[in-house]
Amino acid sequence: MLRVSLGSRLAIIIVCFGLTAITAVTLTAYRALNQDFQDILVNQQVAEAQRVSGQVGQGLQTRLATLQAFSTTLTDGEARLSTDLLETFLGRQAALRDLFSNGLLILDETATAIAEDRFVPNRIGTNYADRTHFAEAIETRQPVISKSIIGRTTGTPILSFVTPIESDDGDLLGFLAGSIDLNKTSLIPPEALRVSQQQRAEFLVIDTGNFLYVESAAHGNGIHPLPQPGEDALIDAAMSGLGVGRVFNIKGQELIFATSHLERLGWMFIRAVPEAMAAAPATRSFNQFFLLSLIVMAIILPLGYLITRSAMKPLDRITQRIREMSASPEASTRLDETGPLEVRNLAGAFNQLQDDRDAVSRMQDDFISNVSHELRTPLTSMNGALRLITSGAIGTLPGKAADMSELALRNGERLQLLISDLLDFNKLRAGAMQTSLEEQPLAPIVAQSVKSNLTTAQERGVTLSGHCDSHLRLFTDAHRLRQVLDNFISNAIKFAPENSEVRVRAEETATGHVRLTVSDEGSGFPEDFKPRLFKRFAQAETGTTRAFRGTGLGLAICRELASLLGGQIGAYNDNGAHFWLELPATRSGAA
Repeated sequence: MLRVSLGSRLAIIIVCFGLTAITAVTLTAYRALNQDFQDILVNQQVAEAQRVSGQVGQGLQTRLATLQAFSTTLTDGEARLSTDLLETFLGRQAALRDLFSNGLLILDETATAIAEDRFVPNRIGTNYADRTHFAEAIETRQPVISKSIIGRTTGTPILSFVTPIESDDGDLLGFLAGSIDLNKTSLIPPEALRVSQQQRAEFLVIDTGNFLYVESAAHGNGIHPLPQPGEDALIDAAMSGLGVGRVFNIKGQELIFATSHLERLGWMFIRAVPEAMAAAPATRSFNQFFLLSLIVMAIILPLGYLITRSAMKPLDRITQRIREMSASPEASTRLDETGPLEVRNLAGAFNQLQDDRDAVSRMQDDFISNVSHELRTPLTSMNGALRLITSGAIGTLPGKAADMSELALRNGERLQLLISDLLDFNKLRAGAMQTSLEEQPLAPIVAQSVKSNLTTAQERGVTLSGHCDSHLRLFTDAHRLRQVLDNFISNAIKFAPENSEVRVRAEETATGHVRLTVSDEGSGFPEDFKPRLFKRFAQAETGTTRAFRGTGLGLAICRELASLLGGQIGAYNDNGAHFWLELPATRSGAA
């Protein structure tokens, strides 16, 4: 992470923040959607259970009203019709037989059966006054619907409807009864059962008084007992009085259920659906929302990245300028003070730093130039006087005095060389160095450079050799070229090991140039120092002290002279240091 740029960090932060925000929003939305769909599903079950119970109650009321209307035709206004006529009337009621699958029955005022529409053994003559719903009808003289009962003569679970038969004066003449065999007739609307199947819902109708299933496709058709407590969690929860809730069935599937009661019959309607039905639409909505969020993020994130990178570009530009300033102390560059306030302030600070740096550099150059000029004249006189003394022109000196004079002369010439380098470098930087370019043979120049440095090489125990084909010619200034070669050779001699060789080689390149290379057999220069090799006052260090003392201007002067002569300069390590100078061979190449 430490190597990642600030712009990339900001982009990563934007991406992470965006993904975190999307994840948080989508998870929150999913939970909310899931809860909403569960609430909707619960409400649907409640509504459906109430709707079906209402339809069943309405169907029962319709049957009772139809039976009540038919009862008014069984009297002549004062007395009940004869038994034969009653049986004739019953035989013609096809519509009533469809409503009452277990048949119709006419009873006298004591609730004893006297006529029936279909023959049932032992039913005629049976008294039903002990039945709860008959007793209620006798007492209230109102139509009554029984709860689920077992038929006295049929032995099957039935639902009985009873309505009084009265004269015009309101006297009780008997009863008309109809019954439904619950094993053969379903009171649940077929449409409700079909919808439950489509919705994978479990629909139950139970008789809470007799602990019977009235309707239960999943538990077998027909009337049959409820399971024992603890065997069916859904039945246990419904029987405990919970109107809505959640349970797990024997398969481990979570169910959402709702109940509705039909008090008239003592029936409970139960509707249950898998909880997954709520999760499925929530998941679909979540996936759609998440996909849309990803699409939005796919658009926003690149834009955010581009905006971030755009905002960081000025900083990158400033960084690059600072590096250029560090790499090229002589270069002077400025930044446009535009963009955001922070960038403008930073650019202004950089420009101020550059101004201060340029001012210091000018002061340094002026100081060096002035000091060099001021020192040159007295130093020339001193060196001249020392030459006269050492030459014996003014008399022979004692041995020690002669040695001291020669030492003073050598150091004076060294100091004069340093001043000459400083003045030459300032002239080169100011563009005031004069050159005289002409086409000339290269071999004599190489030979002179080797000869002038041969004594120094011998003193250091180094062999110095030069090789240049006689046909090679250059369009150059011989004096300035020798200045470069002498610097290369003197450096090579200083860094070459004792009993090694320094070679000067000239060769023609494929591009029509001539390359001069000065090579030694030393350890070479440090690779990390290579970018500063030709900078002024730059010297490679070994430990805490310089390996060899010098002005640090020689190679910088060589670079400026190479540019002045229209050539290039460089160096590389390969079993020693190799410094090269490449110059054009003709006038057109120099141009």
